[in-house]
Amino acid sequence: MSEVPPTRMNQQIFKAKKKAAEGGYKLLKKKADALKVKFRDYAKAIAETKGNMSQEAASAFFSMTQAEYAAGNFKQKVAEGPMTARVRVGAGIDNVAGVKLPVFRIYETGAAAENQSLGLVGGGKKIVAVREKFTRLLEALIKLASLQTSFVTLDEALKVTNRRVNALENVTIPKIQNVLDYISRELDELEREDFTRLKLVQGKKEAEMEIDRKMKEAQKLAGVKAGLSVKENEKDLTAGFDAAEDEDVVF
Repeated sequence: MSEVPPTRMNQQIFKAKKKAAEGGYKLLKKKADALKVKFRDYAKAIAETKGNMSQEAASAFFSMTQAEYAAGNFKQKVAEGPMTARVRVGAGIDNVAGVKLPVFRIYETGAAAENQSLGLVGGGKKIVAVREKFTRLLEALIKLASLQTSFVTLDEALKVTNRRVNALENVTIPKIQNVLDYISRELDELEREDFTRLKLVQGKKEAEMEIDRKMKEAQKLAGVKAGLSVKENEKDLTAGFDAAEDEDVVF
């Protein structure tokens, strides 16, 4: 703090810095609270999606077993056929309190379903059921991937925000406050020194005025005494003569 000159200008500058830091702290605190709420929502959604996904996977693979039992081993025929995707995954952005979270969405490509001839001999319904159940499983898998990716991104953003909040609360704002306290103490000390200096100057002037006053009074008193002594001398000179005793002088 010694490198900061204790002046009124620096005091105003650091007061503005403290106000800005407190404003940033409040905004980051609100952002952290919003991210925490979203973080809990994502955690809850992931848990629910995983629970549903396990059921969807079990149902899909059990349906696959039923279809193979009814229609025979049709996996080879599916692998030999044209592999044209009917669904694709698109990426989007979800903005949560200024944090961009990746979001995956499934969309239809419009391609016609292949291998429609499967199950004509037998097990057609089972194969259709397998297709529908694996489609639902794929949708759940994409949803889970989107939630988990957003969850990881949100977790990193929350950590960074909490670090900034803690830095402002425990480092930046206390440091600025310490500088302000130092400047206030130094300014108060300077004011006390100026006040003491003024009191000393005033006391010295009052002492000089008192000395001048006493000197003037002494001079005045000396002047009065000198006047009285002159009058007494004149009185002494004429007191010895009596006009009645003087003889008349004839010219």
